[in-house]
Amino acid sequence: MFNCPENHLPYCLDLLTRQRLHTLEVHVGNISLGGAAPIRVQSMTTTDTMDTVASVEQSIRMIDAGCELVRLTAPSKNEAENLRNIQSELHAKGYSTPLVADIHFTPNAAEIAAGIVEKVRVNPGNYADKKKFEEIEYTEESYQAELKRIEEKFTPLVLLCKMNGTAMRIGTNHGSLSDRILSRFGDTPQGMVESAMEFIRICEKHDYHSLVISMKASNTLVMVQAYRLLVATMLKNGRCYPLHLGVTEAGDGEDGRIKSAVGIGALLEDGLGDTVRVSLTEAPEYEMPVARKLIAKYTKRSNNYPLPEGQIPSYSPYHQERRKTRQHHNIGSDHVPVVVADLSTKKEITPANFFAFGYTYSVQLDKWTILDQAADYVYIGSKTLDFELPGHLGVIVDFDIWKKEYSNKAGFSPLLSLDDAPSFPEDIAAFLAVKAEDDLPVDLLRSRPRLTLIGSTEYDNKTHVFRYFYLNLAKFELLNPVVLQFTENTTDEETFQLNASSDAGSLLIDGFGDGLWLKSDQPRKVINSTAFGILQATRSRISKTEYISCPSCGRTLFDLQETTAKIRQRTSHLKGLKIGIMGCIVNGPGEMADADYGYVGTGQGKITLYKEKEVIKKNVPEEKAVDELIELIRSNGDWIDAQF
Repeated sequence: MFNCPENHLPYCLDLLTRQRLHTLEVHVGNISLGGAAPIRVQSMTTTDTMDTVASVEQSIRMIDAGCELVRLTAPSKNEAENLRNIQSELHAKGYSTPLVADIHFTPNAAEIAAGIVEKVRVNPGNYADKKKFEEIEYTEESYQAELKRIEEKFTPLVLLCKMNGTAMRIGTNHGSLSDRILSRFGDTPQGMVESAMEFIRICEKHDYHSLVISMKASNTLVMVQAYRLLVATMLKNGRCYPLHLGVTEAGDGEDGRIKSAVGIGALLEDGLGDTVRVSLTEAPEYEMPVARKLIAKYTKRSNNYPLPEGQIPSYSPYHQERRKTRQHHNIGSDHVPVVVADLSTKKEITPANFFAFGYTYSVQLDKWTILDQAADYVYIGSKTLDFELPGHLGVIVDFDIWKKEYSNKAGFSPLLSLDDAPSFPEDIAAFLAVKAEDDLPVDLLRSRPRLTLIGSTEYDNKTHVFRYFYLNLAKFELLNPVVLQFTENTTDEETFQLNASSDAGSLLIDGFGDGLWLKSDQPRKVINSTAFGILQATRSRISKTEYISCPSCGRTLFDLQETTAKIRQRTSHLKGLKIGIMGCIVNGPGEMADADYGYVGTGQGKITLYKEKEVIKKNVPEEKAVDELIELIRSNGDWIDAQF
């Protein structure tokens, strides 16, 4: 184990070797979570729980796609009661997959469900509290009184679950922390952990331990830091419950997959996680293949580089702080991480090749147009260019060609090997290719402070190899910027996105990396958008509109996929804006608290529009709501017309 320099709490078994955290084994119907059980895959229905036929049919599609636990919403006693009919129909059709009741605000529904299904999920932020976004001043005495009130309200469910052998997930959501928790701990990972621990302590008081814990957030930094802090707290207490991993409101398509892989992958890298739900704004049966591909990455590793045990981090795993580096042109220091494109394998390079990574050239106007997701550098290897590039774009070229063709040309930088570097002038900026697992050339780097490192590794345990690289740079107090280079050899686009995102995610979340260079046989446009997507998902560089979009469930009051597509079509050009699209009032206002604007279903055919946490318009007819959202953005000065 290692010590965190900040508060001496370990969050995983070893910093440089992936070892799965041993958690309590919890039985959920005919399967188990934690212990030696495999990592389970689960999802949630989007049907009305009162519609037995639709719920059963969708559950079967999910199960056939690999879902091992099926969650259904139970917002009232009626839905909770109908879980019995859904369960009976599934059993009659030969399906014994455990069911999970999802509860918000309604303890009586939870108590009914605890006698029917195999698992109940409660949200400590709204099980016993109402959220009004009020800041409340508590004395220690008044705070303890609130805890007593919560215990009185929660204990009946604990005793019922214990009596019936029903498991429970204590599912904290970043966006639905109670006003009480927010008033004392703020909108922080610490507040999320304490919210769960209050309920865990009540369960333990009654010797009930069939618990699974989650720390979900749409912000991957908050999500990863909260899970780490939760594990650190559980390790300190001597009892670790199974972990349910998920990035809530991840969105759809490429964005949803990248964001999920960044957050979930960062935790799986450290051996944390016993069950996974990938929350996509798509039909739930599409979530299982994504989750299984992500999990498979951690069960098929064989080519691992051996690293020393017992290392102590030189950074805090509970707060993001960029590694301090020197500035080399637009790399390092306070600059956002750069993106490097690769054209080195092209037989001949033409202006048309640059379209894939954000540059379009007009022959008639003799002019380049630069898009929001335009790569900052292009590597051309041993090739030469017979046309001018926009000054915004830096070019990396092999050292021999640089000496012959580009040593006096602005914007061109050589890529050196360790053999080239010692004789290279100290006062010229250059790139140096290094293997992250090798010993650092400390004396060389101290004498060549203008070198930017291109770090790579061919080993499977990439995150840990790069983390070791990070620790060694800190150990020798080297401030050279580092571009992280990952090679992902797969023909499947989705697998490429998942692997690249999970490899880079943890490192960027921990503040390591001044650039990202993805190498793959995938189309260059896919490579480029994935790189920018990873940087956006880790909050390292914002280059496009971000949609905080829930995955839909039986509470959703409009067609979430169709509406998200409409809003995306109208607003995707608004670089850096965050728009929350929430299907119902349960998690909507809280989960989109990080958003600039919110679109929340509050009744059949009725939408409420938010500016940050403030309600601006209530009960807007659904057919007018997207237009009203655009007008709201416009009236607040955040609208720009799309450039075509």
